[in-house]
Amino acid sequence: MAAEKDPQKDAEPEGLSASTLLPKLIPSGAGREWLERRRATIRPWGSFVDQRRFSRPRNLGELCQRLVRNVEYYQSNYVFVFLGLILYCVVTSPMLLVALAVFFGACYILYLRTLQSKFVLFGREVSPAHQYALAGAVSFPFFWLAGAGSAVFWVLGATLVVIGSHAAFHQTEAGDGEELQMEPV
Repeated sequence: MAAEKDPQKDAEPEGLSASTLLPKLIPSGAGREWLERRRATIRPWGSFVDQRRFSRPRNLGELCQRLVRNVEYYQSNYVFVFLGLILYCVVTSPMLLVALAVFFGACYILYLRTLQSKFVLFGREVSPAHQYALAGAVSFPFFWLAGAGSAVFWVLGATLVVIGSHAAFHQTEAGDGEELQMEPV
């Protein structure tokens, strides 16, 4: 009797695929599927950063049009720019790395403990959601000392500046400008 083939394995081409490139820490489910869709719809980075495609908009109408079209067109690229800024912020802040290690360590310990037996506190069983809230409460002082609040606002501000300036100054694709325009009467 011949061995049955896995249809999902046969559907993927030889070599690197999205499932092998994504970290194994991201569990299967909605998060991984969303990240795979983002990765599949990413535009070429060459056209994204091509310096010849940048120019100053002629007027406010063109600026608004560029913002809307570029955000729609390069949406996946902008997601990865945002994730890169988060990674930069975390890597360059050792205290934030410690706070994240404490939080994920507490979550991992709680996960291992629930595999062995139910987690009971003061004679009552604690649900997984409450356990992770407890891990967040334990690691909150570390996030406070690490300046996580200012890091969040730095990432948001840097994202708005980088993505906003790219979307405003990057010329839209040639096919995008051929839309019907209404003329004033």
